[in-house]
Amino acid sequence: MQAALEQATLVRRCVSGERDAWRTLYAHYRPVATAFLRKLGVQGEELEDACQEVFLQMFRYLPRFRGEAQIKTWLYRLCITEASNARRRRRLAQTAASALRHELGGEPAATGPTLTEEMVRRRIDTALGALKAGERQVFVLFEMQGLGGDEIAEIAGCPVATVWRRLHYARQTFRAAIGAGEN
Repeated sequence: MQAALEQATLVRRCVSGERDAWRTLYAHYRPVATAFLRKLGVQGEELEDACQEVFLQMFRYLPRFRGEAQIKTWLYRLCITEASNARRRRRLAQTAASALRHELGGEPAATGPTLTEEMVRRRIDTALGALKAGERQVFVLFEMQGLGGDEIAEIAGCPVATVWRRLHYARQTFRAAIGAGEN
């Protein structure tokens, strides 16, 4: 009971804008979030970014927190979502890099030139530029930001069926464009 009261007080202080309350919340829950994200498979450089994104989401939505669950339970949910987003971003980057290696003549030799991160980024930017505006919006929101169809439909102001159609065509165009760019 005491912990629930302390949690409610901390949330109320955070929502009212007290910086010390935010620091306390962050200091208390950051190790929990980091450990959980690591257990969910988020590693290396992604781990710090994912943890920061979890806390950005927490800070953004804390005023809506109703207190029906513990903050830790909500934090776990945020971590699960962010770990999924990190996996999606990693898969997209790996797919893009693989497609680019294939377009550049197969897997690079151990002593040959390798596909740099900058080359991958340029190819992705070029492929994104090949998408129609509506398709690009849906593609980025789904594949890179990890939003669901309903959320994207609300943002894009279109039916959910339109979201899935645009995503389908965007994926086709993206795949075709990822190999068509210059080195």
